Amino acid sequence: MGFVRLLPRSSRTQHSVVESDELEVGMSETEPEDAAALPTFGEVSALDELPSLEELPVAAQLEPAPSAPPPVTPVVSAPIVVPQAPSPGMTGTRIIALANQKGGVAKTTTTLNLGVAFKEMGYRVLLIDLDPQGNLTMSQGLNPDTIETSMFDVLVRKIPISDVIERREVDLAVASIDLAGAELALAALIGRERSLEKALVEVRDRYDFILIDTPPSLGLLTINAFVAATGVIVPVQCEYLALRGLVQLENTLAMVRENLNPRVGVEGIVPTMYDSRTLHAREAVEILEENFGDLVFKTRIRKTVRYAEAPVKGSSVLGYDPTGTAAEAYRDLAKEVLHGAEAREHA
Repeated sequence: MGFVRLLPRSSRTQHSVVESDELEVGMSETEPEDAAALPTFGEVSALDELPSLEELPVAAQLEPAPSAPPPVTPVVSAPIVVPQAPSPGMTGTRIIALANQKGGVAKTTTTLNLGVAFKEMGYRVLLIDLDPQGNLTMSQGLNPDTIETSMFDVLVRKIPISDVIERREVDLAVASIDLAGAELALAALIGRERSLEKALVEVRDRYDFILIDTPPSLGLLTINAFVAATGVIVPVQCEYLALRGLVQLENTLAMVRENLNPRVGVEGIVPTMYDSRTLHAREAVEILEENFGDLVFKTRIRKTVRYAEAPVKGSSVLGYDPTGTAAEAYRDLAKEVLHGAEAREHA
């Protein structure tokens, strides 16, 4: 299939311990043979308090000097730290980018409904619309064509991000069609990859979760999201063609970790538009689990018309049909993101 199988963390930990043991053996073998003959710091300081040789009795002059204690071999621990997305138990704001360069995989739907599910649980949530299509903005009843200041102005003109935040079901930093020209405008700026990261400094401490809806590409807007994020959630449609772009996404994340943000990692992969009645959807999930293991969330976002109806009313599916199975699916996903297995780096 062309996917790269993940290495379990346990194997990486064992590898680092072996290197530590070899380092300790190497240090002990390279110590000088006459190290025991060298006086310690305490002994050198004590020489100033001793009487002179002429003042000592003859018997005392003939007594052999006590030997110096043997040096202590230092113990070297393994300092290797594997970069990874923060675990659910860590404190501080979690900034999660929802990304997939393929369009139509429910990134916007997942961003909105996951954010509303977090708010239902009592968390402070900010959503950021980085997609020039403005679908997240429209899903909350706003018209991107009539918005005067948006995330374009935040990234390019450096206005405060608080100026573009609208109070809806959750706080939302809105997008407009101007974002389509953001990558071209940012290309001439120094530090263009960190524009979003710098903008979030103003409001970061006000929220427990910041969710970023990214465009269907791996361009400069998505790179800005990766640099600002503490983790990435990847919605994946349960179809074969939707799986092929994951390797490219992994490679982009690896470059961001190496050069811009060593802490970012994949928190999980969400199977979306799942139809258990079809063999193809079940096989797609099996391929995901075979190649990405525990990174695949247990929650399956199933196909339902409720996800299409809710944006027409300017609402999340949790507000539109709060007791339906569609809303319960995102509540389950929120619990899994919050209390699930520790997030890992996806190499």
